[in-house]
Amino acid sequence: MTKIALQNIRHSYLGSPQTDGDFAIKHINTVFEDGGAYALLGPSGCGKTTLLGIVSGLISPTSGRILFDGEDITRVDTIHRHIAQVFQFPVIYDTMTVFDNLAFPLRNRKVPESDIKARVLDVAKMLDLEEGIHRRAASLTVDGKQKISLGRGLVREDVNVMMFDEPLTVIDQNMKWELRSKLKELHQNVRTTMIYVTHDQTEALTFADEVLVMYEGRVVQSGTPVELFEKPRHTFVGYFIGSPGMNIFPCQISGETVEFSGLPIECDNQIQGIRSLQDSQAITEIGIRPEYVRFSNQGIPVRICRVDDLGRHQLVHVEHEHHAIKLICPEDAPIPEGSACVRFEKSRTFLYADKWLAGEGSQS
Repeated sequence: MTKIALQNIRHSYLGSPQTDGDFAIKHINTVFEDGGAYALLGPSGCGKTTLLGIVSGLISPTSGRILFDGEDITRVDTIHRHIAQVFQFPVIYDTMTVFDNLAFPLRNRKVPESDIKARVLDVAKMLDLEEGIHRRAASLTVDGKQKISLGRGLVREDVNVMMFDEPLTVIDQNMKWELRSKLKELHQNVRTTMIYVTHDQTEALTFADEVLVMYEGRVVQSGTPVELFEKPRHTFVGYFIGSPGMNIFPCQISGETVEFSGLPIECDNQIQGIRSLQDSQAITEIGIRPEYVRFSNQGIPVRICRVDDLGRHQLVHVEHEHHAIKLICPEDAPIPEGSACVRFEKSRTFLYADKWLAGEGSQS
């Protein structure tokens, strides 16, 4: 296990990058604490796998430093970083038994057979692979094979960090929950530093203690699942996390007032946000999650467009002028017909400037 620090990491796949747009990774500074469970979350092409490759040593960054427990290992070969990696597709030896697959990394390191047997059986028990330990790996289901890939990292005692690159993509939907739970349980037991790459918010939020949301080569926010949901620092975080995502609307600043479609709206960060925008040409928006929009006797006049009954709650689609607004209501709550008014909870409504939470600046 180890503490990993990334300092001013940038990477471009071009030979002579000129502009910020030429970089797949842009100015990333972050720390993965020893024994932590982290997720890199974002859409395809945002730089997640590139960043994972930089940590593992498969990719050498264009600039910046990688520190393992304070030691600069930026130019150190992958083999000396002691990384265990689980890929999207299981990487195993089909002709070998489950036991031999798990033992393979230890035999390569000349570990005594008596120690190998004890270690392999211990890991097999953790992964529920004991019953078929002497079966050929080819006979296993995809999730069973992925457990072997996971076990080959766990069986080693010299691993600094375990990394997972979309490991559940090919797993049957019914098995994903089981494997996610198993990964969480394993982390709690072995306390190895783990970094999990995914585009699936459910996987990230259920596995990680801290989630790093990536967008266009940057970490736009890192925090606990609750922090990311309750106070998105970037409109992309609000949009990407949550189902449905945050409502985002253009707004205008008039003196000390925030206006949406000509109507005054109170925001949680209104005072510091407006002060930070003095003499600014920034594009301003407000964000409010559907969970915190309420029907009211007065407020923003809307037209009811559609109601989706989702079982535990109702997703109501309304419209104010040309702006579509979503709100979530309890399953048994009465829904007005035709027209109504809605209000935004002040403490859950945020002012954004050029996509960033106004008054707090951007994160590099």
